[in-house]
Amino acid sequence: MLRLGAIFIAVCMVLIAGSVGAVLYLGLKMDPRTAAIVALAVFTTLALYNTISNRLRDRTLIGDQIADLSRATADLSRQMAEMSHRIATVETRLEATVSRQRGATDPLAAEIGELGGLVRQIAETVAAHETIFRDHGAMPPRPVASVAADEPLPSGDVPLTLSESDAVSGPRRFQGMSREQIGELIARAADANRIDLYLQPIVTLPQRKVRFYEALSRLRTEQGDIVPAGDFIDVAESVGLMPKIDNMLVFRCVQVVRRLQLKSRDVGLFCNINASTLTDTIYFRQLLDFMEANRALAGSLTFEFTQEAYRAFGPLEYESLAALAERGFRFSMDHITDLRLEAKELADRSFRFLKVPAKLLLNKAASAQSDIHAEDLADLMARSGIDLIGERIENESMVVDLLDYDVRFGQGFLFSAPRPVRAEALHGGAANDGADKAPANTSLRDYLAANAPSL
Repeated sequence: MLRLGAIFIAVCMVLIAGSVGAVLYLGLKMDPRTAAIVALAVFTTLALYNTISNRLRDRTLIGDQIADLSRATADLSRQMAEMSHRIATVETRLEATVSRQRGATDPLAAEIGELGGLVRQIAETVAAHETIFRDHGAMPPRPVASVAADEPLPSGDVPLTLSESDAVSGPRRFQGMSREQIGELIARAADANRIDLYLQPIVTLPQRKVRFYEALSRLRTEQGDIVPAGDFIDVAESVGLMPKIDNMLVFRCVQVVRRLQLKSRDVGLFCNINASTLTDTIYFRQLLDFMEANRALAGSLTFEFTQEAYRAFGPLEYESLAALAERGFRFSMDHITDLRLEAKELADRSFRFLKVPAKLLLNKAASAQSDIHAEDLADLMARSGIDLIGERIENESMVVDLLDYDVRFGQGFLFSAPRPVRAEALHGGAANDGADKAPANTSLRDYLAANAPSL
């Protein structure tokens, strides 16, 4: 639009200058040269006048705009000053409020700290009294909290007199016998179905609600003595009996898991497997087929290996672990003797639980020799999806200390001793399918052969 106006003015100036030159040439009879010079002078005068008038008009507009901008800047500065004043006022009031609240909460924090100290002293006193009672043979019954109410499977009428250290290593009951004789005794016990299944609960802390069970094997001699696993596993492994024992244990664990799921699907089971079982080609193939048929139980059944066995794993064992992991099963590590653990490596191999002895976690000297402080172990493992379980908990003071370490689960004689599974739980119930109605001593080979069409 401005360009069209400028063109129109230029045309008008040309017409005016041309008209003046024509009037001088035609009307006043001036020579053409003089008329042309006059016409050019008129055109130049008109052009200069137009340029100057435009400049003056533009200067006026720019001056008005600058004045408006100055007024807007002044208003903005005034508003910023007001905003700064308001912010300073709010900060002053906030600091005063925080100071008042801090003054009100500091006494409460001090009282809470004192209460925590009193609770710790009470726990230590109870532990000291417990030790005194134990030394004098008058140990009072230990609290089991909610464990007893939640244990549908173990039989409560069979007392267990072993201490926790006996449950791990056990007194030697084969003295005076050669290794071959011990192997024959274990073989006879396996053939006679005298490898019993015991369950020990794993509870949440501090609620002490049963979340898992650990399946433990016990050998029952012909005289009725109970031999813990720590006494016969080494011999059984050396004579090649562990695949057969694991055969029975895994089958019974599946029966127990199915039984547990009739009552609650939130309770899982830890099943110990010997490393030699992973390298037994025949048995492990049966195990894979059996686990394939029971993939629905993968979320409730966890296979457990010792730290020593895991560190001795080779390519064949890792391949076996991967085959089980492909079927949805997860793993746990127990009998941990040091805290030099690679969380990412364990998580990549589908380990989801670590069972660390409470005394190892609370041992400052052992923690100083490890790659990580024991206080940070639970958080480190949690970032890789691994839960920490404190095991071999024997007194209340251990529970209090483990809570400071963010340990979510606990296991030990403080909560409940291992108890034998009732026979009817292994024989299955009416509500179960045909797979649960197999005899307790059925092997995976017999089970697969009998149920191959249905699988």
